[in-house]
Amino acid sequence: QVQLVESGGGLVQAGGSLRLSCAASGRGLSAYVMGWFRQPPGKKREFVVSINWSGDSTLYAASVKGRFAASRDPANNTVNLQMNSLEPEDTAVYYCAARGLFSNQWHDWGQGTQVTVSS
Repeated sequence: QVQLVESGGGLVQAGGSLRLSCAASGRGLSAYVMGWFRQPPGKKREFVVSINWSGDSTLYAASVKGRFAASRDPANNTVNLQMNSLEPEDTAVYYCAARGLFSNQWHDWGQGTQVTVSS
């Protein structure tokens, strides 16, 4: 089991940037794939990006590709999400998640952090 705590959300104007962080703790973190999801107001939660623990493999949703960048900070067991060129449609609660390397089920979730992009 992995414990996840997100930080870095806030209010930003369209075109601006925000950086989210997810602090992970637990045993065997290198065996997990980390992900970011988001839930816009009134909508279902959706996939944003996944990144393996070594940071050399990422998969982005088409809606954020080229604007968002995931990375990891091994010294701090942290996974980051740099969000640039933000749009009002990016407004959502952003969640960090973890799954086993050979699993397709995201089983550990953070509490979420609010990102609001004003037009």
